[in-house]
Amino acid sequence: MATLADIESLLSNQRGSPPIENWHPDLSGDIDIVIRSDGRWIHEGGEIKRHKLVKLFASILRRENDGEYYLVTPIEKWRVTVEDLPLQIVDFELSSSGAAQRIAVKTNVDTWLELGKDHPLQVETDALTQEPKPRVLLNHGLSARVNRACFYKLVELAECRDDQMILHAGGEEFVLGKT
Repeated sequence: MATLADIESLLSNQRGSPPIENWHPDLSGDIDIVIRSDGRWIHEGGEIKRHKLVKLFASILRRENDGEYYLVTPIEKWRVTVEDLPLQIVDFELSSSGAAQRIAVKTNVDTWLELGKDHPLQVETDALTQEPKPRVLLNHGLSARVNRACFYKLVELAECRDDQMILHAGGEEFVLGKT
């Protein structure tokens, strides 16, 4: 279990992200990039294996009101295809337990965020499989799918109340599912 100082360090030791909220170029077109549901980035049929390049692209990715995803620079805007959600939650750190616990989650592009009001955890149920589909809301209209291993570890931290599993984090309560 991480200390409160460890959580603060994870959240504060990140480089700032580009100010893409201030960039509004016209659409340049579609680019042959597909972000697969397993988190892999594919360009022209081949996987982008350079993690630093994926991190760079992720830092300029946003979802707009039309529901589409775009890579944005001050002068260009390229539409990309996203199969499910563009990022994944692959790890987390817990600072304490009970109602006052803080949980920092890590994306597959090494960004740390704290679960809470600004980055809530939402759990939908897949209509076909009835499996939980947890996600964390990020910045710029993006969400990250919580991978199965992380989700089940979060479930272990939840309390059962009124036939529901409730996770406390960042002063908020998140319903993970029914018991």
